[in-house]
Amino acid sequence: MPLPATLRALRSRDFRLFFAGQLISLIGTWLQNVAESWLVYRLTGSSVKLGLVSFCSLIPVFIMSPAGGIVADRFSRRHVIIATQTASMILAFVLSILTLTGLVRIWHLFVLAALLGVVNGFDIPARQAFIIDMVGRADLMNAIALNSAMFNASRTLGPAVAGILVATIGEGWCFFANAVSYIAVIAGLMMMRVTRHERMPSASAVADIVEGFRFVLHKAPIHALLMLLGVLSLTGMPFTVLMPIFADRILHGGPQGLGLLMGVSGAGAVAGALLLATRQSVSGLGKWVAVSSAGFSVFLIMFAFSRVFWLSLLLQAPIAFCMMISMGSSNTLIQTMSPYNLRGRVMAVYSMMFMGMAPIGALLAGVAADKIGAPWTVAGGGVICLLASGAFARWLPHLRAEARQLIVAQQLAGGDPPA
Repeated sequence: MPLPATLRALRSRDFRLFFAGQLISLIGTWLQNVAESWLVYRLTGSSVKLGLVSFCSLIPVFIMSPAGGIVADRFSRRHVIIATQTASMILAFVLSILTLTGLVRIWHLFVLAALLGVVNGFDIPARQAFIIDMVGRADLMNAIALNSAMFNASRTLGPAVAGILVATIGEGWCFFANAVSYIAVIAGLMMMRVTRHERMPSASAVADIVEGFRFVLHKAPIHALLMLLGVLSLTGMPFTVLMPIFADRILHGGPQGLGLLMGVSGAGAVAGALLLATRQSVSGLGKWVAVSSAGFSVFLIMFAFSRVFWLSLLLQAPIAFCMMISMGSSNTLIQTMSPYNLRGRVMAVYSMMFMGMAPIGALLAGVAADKIGAPWTVAGGGVICLLASGAFARWLPHLRAEARQLIVAQQLAGGDPPA
């Protein structure tokens, strides 16, 4: 029975294995994310500490992504991901043991978060660039959308379950469940048949890094998309770090309320990803980026000033929906415009802007929330995002011609592995 167009990337056996393994593993990841935020809040009651832990987990992504991009372009991306997922599993086991034995201290969370960030600096560029290895160019946009839908479906279930587990049996079991969940994705990767695409050897790692950055800087459409993504990550996305404060002090929902807020956010993001999966081409995606980024900004400002739990809960859906459309469309356009032999390094810059800017924003948001309060901090970030979205929209008509040239050039060049 043929798959519907929305699920067409699942025709690839390797992508099916990847999809199933990641779905299980990512539920565990969201269990850990919510439990860790609540553990930090329970141990310290400090918005600054919440921002610092997030900073420690994400700033290594910014620092290590260029090296991760080189590794993704030089070596088998599947083998790189197996190594990074195994390292993540070990770190989750260590955190669960420390928590369950009552030995955990705040400095443990800082150190383990930083180590996980180093691992992710290699994992994210390889995982993003690996998608085309599994499905080929024809189904790339669909695979990115389905991957995002799967990521956010896990975010819908994971936080809701975590809110219950944290309130009943504590954070340690959430960390343990996350550690066990990595077994699924590692097993799926081991079963794949993806063959390594041969890459030309390079004499200098520095030259490789420079080549990747030069390509990004000299291609205006890619540069513009990454700049907008960086602003959204720096000033908009840190609101998630402050979510425990909104859930407890402002909306009075406790850990269960935190789980519900993040769960509804995941549902909104899934809806956005599924909408992207229905698209057959990249035509018009630039306009989707502009509109969705502006929508994210407006709904974020509304959330900042809400004091009613059910209204804040409802606003999480459009916030996540718009961010998903913006992020997924940007990811698809950037990969479609990038040569295969540079894709790992280009996606490393993508990781730096999307994940790497977030820790700086989280640290600033934590400090700002301590001084002026979480609502004004989030609202200010929303205003900055809205201004950046407007600037991108004004620039968009001047980017279209070069974007088309880049897409056509990559289609003519070929060289991507078959699905």
